[in-house]
Amino acid sequence: MQVCASCHGADGNSAGGAYPKLAGQHPEYLVKQLRDFKTQPGARQPARNNAIMAGMAAALSDQDMVNVAAYFSTQTPKPGYAHNKNTVALGQQIYRGGIADRGVPACASCHGPTGQGIPSQFPHLSGQWAEYSVAQLTAFAQGPGARNNNDAMHAIASRLSDNEIKAVADYIAGLH
Repeated sequence: MQVCASCHGADGNSAGGAYPKLAGQHPEYLVKQLRDFKTQPGARQPARNNAIMAGMAAALSDQDMVNVAAYFSTQTPKPGYAHNKNTVALGQQIYRGGIADRGVPACASCHGPTGQGIPSQFPHLSGQWAEYSVAQLTAFAQGPGARNNNDAMHAIASRLSDNEIKAVADYIAGLH
């Protein structure tokens, strides 16, 4: 846990947006993400390409991953806050209603109205650092080589502009 805590915080609430908050995240989702940092048999590269996490995940057994995920899932997430009052309305519109003319579904349709997600399928988003969410949405938009572990998110994020990504990420940061 000390290794994880150096970036994600002892209680899963990282100190800044470079690293995600893991507190309160669904354990099944955390295990899947840890596995995605490892190159699986028959694959040329991991589904999630991150040199730091690849090294960390490589040292974990399947049981270690389950244990780490169980620990972080039981921690209490600290609330986050939206910081840009000028984009809250746009972020809320995308999160709650999507962008129909571009085939962008509402984020809430999978992640829930308060960002709690659906265990094992969709992650808990509420209170996540906006900087981290921007980085992940951008990686999804870039697709192969950046983040290859969710085709639906690749399709959705690739239809968002940089400003829309920033607006919805900031909205998510303040979602409760």
